[in-house]
Amino acid sequence: MANSFRRLRGHKDTATCCVASHEKPGLVVTAGEDGCVCLFDMRCKEVIYTMEVGENPISSLCFKPGNEDILYVAAGMEIKSFDISMLTSWKAVKTFACNAEEINQVACNSKASFLGATDDGGEVKICSTVQFIPWRPYEVITGGLDSKLVLWDFSKGRPLKVVDYGMSQVGNSNAPGQCLNPAFVHSVAVPEVDMLDKTGKMCVVGRGDGVVDVMAIEPEPAPAKTKTSGKKSQVKSGTASTANDSWSRMSIYLDEAVGGHSAAVSCVTISSFGEKGKFIISGGNDKSVKVWNVDCMKTSSSSDILHLNIDLTKKVNWLCTTPCDTDNLVVCDTSKVVKVYSIS
Repeated sequence: MANSFRRLRGHKDTATCCVASHEKPGLVVTAGEDGCVCLFDMRCKEVIYTMEVGENPISSLCFKPGNEDILYVAAGMEIKSFDISMLTSWKAVKTFACNAEEINQVACNSKASFLGATDDGGEVKICSTVQFIPWRPYEVITGGLDSKLVLWDFSKGRPLKVVDYGMSQVGNSNAPGQCLNPAFVHSVAVPEVDMLDKTGKMCVVGRGDGVVDVMAIEPEPAPAKTKTSGKKSQVKSGTASTANDSWSRMSIYLDEAVGGHSAAVSCVTISSFGEKGKFIISGGNDKSVKVWNVDCMKTSSSSDILHLNIDLTKKVNWLCTTPCDTDNLVVCDTSKVVKVYSIS
């Protein structure tokens, strides 16, 4: 389980985000408000390289799929790409300056042919998070501070399906302490293609009201609502209302009633270690990390659905997982020290 953790030191200010290599197990890259990128090898105790990108805080990182020597770094209104195989002369290979506001998140599609970035200045939506759909070449999911989750066809520049969490009937949680927190969409995760046998074609949404929403993406008949047994600790399922009637999906709402977060969920991810896609992992402003068992969600039962709870001393900024058997969960909180846990 995760009874202890190791510390990764290298930043001079708050660690904002992290990404783990899948091509090079054990390689973890972190970034912070100090404008620096740190490279860590889990086989070593110390940071192996630190690079100063600039004066702006770094908000997001991602590797180029198929060539993880290339790292994309978002800071301010720019995205810079670096070749991390050239540690002795880290100069930006290319700079993208297409955003009019500060970038919140950067993502690259599975074929490395498109780069997506969300910022605070969208004409239609105020976006905070973005993920490409690996099995759909021209579709992307965005979430925003307008409490909307949108599936886009970016080849045509139009929304295909919309979920408005601002509507009281959509994913409404009766858990205490959540009713006054807006259901902003802070984080979205979708499984990789090699996880689909385990997870199905789903989307995981981290919301400002403390709920982790697990939603099916593919069209399928909506099953009948699960009958409750009178226990408060049951996984709640319901058909999510949408702004587009063509998207009506069964959702599982992981909230306080099943051991979930008591404050905004800042980050969600899907595990890449061991049996890929076995766990959904969420971190929140309640200074905790939750590890959820995907298999138990399929039974609509609360039994063992919360696999592990990790209490922290700081709010969570970002999470990522490595493909390793140990040192496989990396947590950036609001301190300058990155924590690494071993989940089994």
